[in-house]
Amino acid sequence: MKIICIGRNYTNHIEELKNDRPDEPVVFMKPDSAVLLKQHPFVIPEFSEEVHHELEIIVKINKVGKYIEPKFAHKYYDDISVGIDFTARDLQDKLKAKGLPWEKAKAFDGSAVIGDFLPKSDFVSLENLTFELKNNSETVQKGNTSFMLWKIDELVSYVSQFFTLKIGDIIFTGTPAGVAPVKPNDVLEGFLEDKKLFRIQIK
Repeated sequence: MKIICIGRNYTNHIEELKNDRPDEPVVFMKPDSAVLLKQHPFVIPEFSEEVHHELEIIVKINKVGKYIEPKFAHKYYDDISVGIDFTARDLQDKLKAKGLPWEKAKAFDGSAVIGDFLPKSDFVSLENLTFELKNNSETVQKGNTSFMLWKIDELVSYVSQFFTLKIGDIIFTGTPAGVAPVKPNDVLEGFLEDKKLFRIQIK
């Protein structure tokens, strides 16, 4: 199983981090060791003093695909959820300033939270989904898929040009504005259309 992540897919988040708007999806990877195990807390790594939460819609691939046409992309996933792409922002900024890859800031152990999956058939439209992150019961991130620069099916098609998609692969589809540092004793809860799909504690 591999985790394929999309960066800069919401304009308000691009503006938030003062990044350039991309002409095509920004893609990076996380290894399977990045998955935070169920019922485990997220432990802030010793190499960062500023780990940010990034809430995202995620999809799980259900069959092998390569060079998938956008019109057929919906056939390659049945389940969706929300997840967190934890980012060591201070480390990422240092690496970016040197023009270096920033996997160390994005792909470290435990950096990918994967919520409980729901059938996509539960929802009227995947292009108008509201999702939300609460930190200690206060909403800190809220987004809607209608504001994606590239929709889910477009992303599935795009990444399949470069990577063969396999059963169980996860695609993180980008985060809206509202990213912020986490601190010990925070409790993060992720919601998709008012359904709570994960709860994790920060240590």
